[in-house]
Amino acid sequence: MTGNKKLQVWYPLLFSLVLIAGMFLGFKLGDRAGNGKGLFAGNKRSSLQEAMDLIRMRYVDSVNTDSLEGHAIQDMMNELDPHSVYLPPVDLKEANEELAGNFDGIGVEFNIFSDTVNVVYVFPGGPSEKAGLQIGDKILKVNDSSLTHQNFTVANIKTLIRGPKGSTARLQVLRGAKTIPVDVTRGKIPVSSVDAAYMIDQTTGYIKLSKFSETSYEEFMQNMEMLQKQGLKSLVFDLRGNGGGFMNEAVDIADEFLDGDKLIVYTEGVNSKKREYRCKRPGLFESGKLVLLVNETSASASEVLAGALQDWCRATIVGRRTFGKGLVQEQYQLRDGSAIRLTIARYYTPLGRSIQRSYEKGKKVYMDDLWERFNNGELVSEDSMKNHNSKNFTTNCNDTLYGGGGISPSVFIPVDTSRAQHQANRMAVTVNVSNYVYNYYLQHKSEVEKYKTATDFANGFIQNDQLWNGLIQYTVSDSIKPGSLAGKEKELVLQQLKALLARYRWRNSGFYQVLNSGDAMVLKALEEVKK
Repeated sequence: MTGNKKLQVWYPLLFSLVLIAGMFLGFKLGDRAGNGKGLFAGNKRSSLQEAMDLIRMRYVDSVNTDSLEGHAIQDMMNELDPHSVYLPPVDLKEANEELAGNFDGIGVEFNIFSDTVNVVYVFPGGPSEKAGLQIGDKILKVNDSSLTHQNFTVANIKTLIRGPKGSTARLQVLRGAKTIPVDVTRGKIPVSSVDAAYMIDQTTGYIKLSKFSETSYEEFMQNMEMLQKQGLKSLVFDLRGNGGGFMNEAVDIADEFLDGDKLIVYTEGVNSKKREYRCKRPGLFESGKLVLLVNETSASASEVLAGALQDWCRATIVGRRTFGKGLVQEQYQLRDGSAIRLTIARYYTPLGRSIQRSYEKGKKVYMDDLWERFNNGELVSEDSMKNHNSKNFTTNCNDTLYGGGGISPSVFIPVDTSRAQHQANRMAVTVNVSNYVYNYYLQHKSEVEKYKTATDFANGFIQNDQLWNGLIQYTVSDSIKPGSLAGKEKELVLQQLKALLARYRWRNSGFYQVLNSGDAMVLKALEEVKK
């Protein structure tokens, strides 16, 4: 007790010393900040902040300063690289959902045919299936909002249908000639980044990855394990059209193909120290034939993966030079709910190749590059493809690789510029063709569903004349006349029709199983696997 009393005597003195020390430290830090140095240098008001304050306090009319700030930030981003972007609050949620691997909603896919919202897919086990929604249903109303007028866009409809998990979407649905109410309790809807995973033959598996989302590595592992149980010894890994996403997902997938502690990628910038990403665990597929498919729209994380496997001689790269997006972004939240994705570093392959192509000529020239590549013949000529390269690199297996932007394939497959392919591509994306295939599926559902797998369907479906003649009748008023097509053109369009038809039964996996049977890159990959 006596000791406690003695200690209490010292409390006021100790408190005073701490207070004085704190005041001294605060003075020093404040002095440094006032000179634009030290920890609080950022507190110094900029000219931009001064201008905003003057507008807010002195401008003749009332203004939306949030909007002004947004435009100012956007203008600053425009002065940086092409991939540093400003995301207003209204766009941020959708941008984040794109890579989240899930969203809150009712669990359907829809398309707009004849100004009507048609349900084209119901997620198995999802909220809509539990509520009884079916493919072919037409959604007329969501809560108090009618969807039967022409002014609605896909974005508008998504906003109405989606909502917080646990909330209710009260739908009015037209099924056949009958209008029925359907209440759907919204839930968490997974969005797979693996579009397709199947066995091409007894020993060769195929996986198509559309993006690197938060769940991509987990999805990849699940599908690899499934295919290995089916006898997978070789893999065709399709990254065409994959614009990237989370780099760590690409690093984790690369780790499954590479052994030891091999370097996968490193990043470096003026304000970011060099950081290496290496293999950390035994991989699921460190041996066995591996072919990567890439094209001019494979970017970012796709290029990280392709570059690592190419540098270590682990995979044969088939296709065309990739996009050349080798800049690392970090997202920073702003106080008004918006965000900026700011480039902080560059990607480099294990050999030190820069993935990023030049953007010195400005953002427009940079974004128009794909069109320029086509006009310059790069997408159709292997020789012109390599003209961009500024530096050569040699791998341990004596392959010569090129730096200067993008990943150049070992085996080049040119774009098919034939009239037949052009006509097939044009028809495949028209609304009328999509509408025709949708209605054909609804009318011949039992005929399609008698096939157990998409492979059985691709090999067994022989109603080509019926499918083709129906298309001619359905598109009689279109500018593209399928009746005028023959030979190779007709064959390619029929393949597209069958692939679209398979999608309604087996989703994207079925689509690609049918389409890949005549795909030049996939056929070349199979040749490489068998070497």
